[in-house]
Amino acid sequence: MTITSETERIGRVTSVGRPAAELRRQRRVMGVLAAVTLAGAVAFCVVGLTGNIEYALGIRLRRVAAMAVVGVAVGYSSVLFQTVTNNRILTPQIMGFDSLFVLVQTLIVYFAGAIALSSADPHVLFAVQAGVMVAFAFALHRWLFDRNSRDLYLLVLVGVIFGTLFSSLSSLAARLINPNDFVTLQDSLFASFNSIDESLLWFSSVLLVVLCALGTRLFRKLDVVALGRDTAVGLGVNHRSVVNRALVLIAILVSVSTALVGPVAFLGVLVANLARQLTRSFRHAVVVPAASLLAVATLTLGQLVLEQVLGTDTALSVVVNFGGGLYFIALLVRESTR
Repeated sequence: MTITSETERIGRVTSVGRPAAELRRQRRVMGVLAAVTLAGAVAFCVVGLTGNIEYALGIRLRRVAAMAVVGVAVGYSSVLFQTVTNNRILTPQIMGFDSLFVLVQTLIVYFAGAIALSSADPHVLFAVQAGVMVAFAFALHRWLFDRNSRDLYLLVLVGVIFGTLFSSLSSLAARLINPNDFVTLQDSLFASFNSIDESLLWFSSVLLVVLCALGTRLFRKLDVVALGRDTAVGLGVNHRSVVNRALVLIAILVSVSTALVGPVAFLGVLVANLARQLTRSFRHAVVVPAASLLAVATLTLGQLVLEQVLGTDTALSVVVNFGGGLYFIALLVRESTR
């Protein structure tokens, strides 16, 4: 019997064995999440719409599309990363992607000035930022993880160390730049959905669809990988191959979403764990869509509240990071008491 057929058999057996009531509850949860996400997107597009309706609606639709791309990328990559690391409090951002993004932005301002950053071709800037992050992830992966199949935790640890290094270098460079340039730099370091290039959004959307389609083919094997390396190997799953492919998808998803709008540090840990709590499922076919819907709903509803209720132009990432940070602390406390 082949590995694929074995994992498919395992998936069928677990599906048949699950209580029908639990499956119905999961469908209700997914239906509610989908309805809330759709309602949030529609509300963001129409609430407070004035002036040239067609022009304003086009801008809001583009912003909603950007939130959908980022939300799906963050939710998808966070669930996969927690599976391959077998840890519920880690997200891909811990590998230093956000810190590397900040370092690239800071170095551009340090060497070329704030005008160069604000006037740069968005396509070139996107290519540089995404390319540097993907290259870093691939170099780190090849250097450490390919040496033997048990280097995953070393990979994460070295990623944390590099993230700290990137943050320190960014802080040093920021202290040396012109104060006026520093103000411009600070505005570019927070995730913003206000000015998204339409061609970049289309490119990111197509790439996201391709990556999600490739990742979906791994869901059943990832269900087994979540049981632990030894169990997965014993059930006939090539643990090394599955983890390798998942890490490649994670690196590209995080790099593209971060280069598109900027870093949203704690959104991943928030939606991935809430998705598991709400669905009460271990199956990636359920948890990944739930996390993606939660991420998109958080972004659209959060931006709606900030703009229409509170009337502020504060970057949404500040609020998300604050709420996600509190949730992260709660997770740490809960894990420590087990």
